[in-house]
Amino acid sequence: MAAVTAQMVKELREKTGAGMMDCKKALTQTDGDMDAAVDFLREKGLSSAAKKADRIAAEGSVAVEVEGNRAVILEVNAETDFVAKNEAFQQLVSELAAQLIKEQPADVEAALSTKMENGNTVADHISNAVAKIGEKITLRRYELFEKTDNDAFGAYIHMGGRIGVLTLLEGSTDESVAKDVAMHIAALNPKYISRDQVSEEEVEHERKVLTEQALNEGKPENIVAKMVEGRLGKFFEEICVLDQQFVKDPDKKVRDFVKASGGELKAFVRYAVGEGLEKREDNFAAEVMNQVKGN
Repeated sequence: MAAVTAQMVKELREKTGAGMMDCKKALTQTDGDMDAAVDFLREKGLSSAAKKADRIAAEGSVAVEVEGNRAVILEVNAETDFVAKNEAFQQLVSELAAQLIKEQPADVEAALSTKMENGNTVADHISNAVAKIGEKITLRRYELFEKTDNDAFGAYIHMGGRIGVLTLLEGSTDESVAKDVAMHIAALNPKYISRDQVSEEEVEHERKVLTEQALNEGKPENIVAKMVEGRLGKFFEEICVLDQQFVKDPDKKVRDFVKASGGELKAFVRYAVGEGLEKREDNFAAEVMNQVKGN
């Protein structure tokens, strides 16, 4: 049996990022075969990743990557904010962004099966990161954008990746305008670009609610309809970005700000980390009490 040296352990640690004792055990189990030891640790890592599969990953990071006329916004989740700020995690997010732009997969499932330059699938690459970092990590969602040379992308990341926005401005190459609109969207969180994107069902539902409100306020029926239409305007201002007052200049609408650039806002995506996901709530007092009681 080959002797396992400190230099061999160091080399394996550098190759895999695994702990010293794990590396020593892997080399011992594989009779000092470095490649076999890497596989041993990878299998161990994949097993660890599988055990973490049922954990809640509601922290993480939103990132925007632009490469020429292609761009992507993506959300990658981890279990804790501490890991989300980790350099290795941020490197993984950057690698995934580059892979998505390069491969242009149709959805997350397709993305996970694409092969990276190192020969691993994205799914395996993430699992290897799980083994090193020690938390469940998931590629939750992404959106790919494409433009022409006559258009502009606007990218804005807020609070270190807690919120991210990607906009597409057509007919203008002014990236500063596109970014300012992205910043506005990050702040006000509109649902639509303009009124014509709002479904008739949603408008009718709001009209019905506003009508009932007006009648319950005791307003005369003959003026209720007019009041409701006025209040619908406020409703559109809340959910449609072009109808909103521009955050950097409240005296003008976003529509006017964009129009002055000669462009048109064609698309936007806004992600906030963990929105819609159940967040894990750690009860540390209960944990300590359980340990004291020996539970």
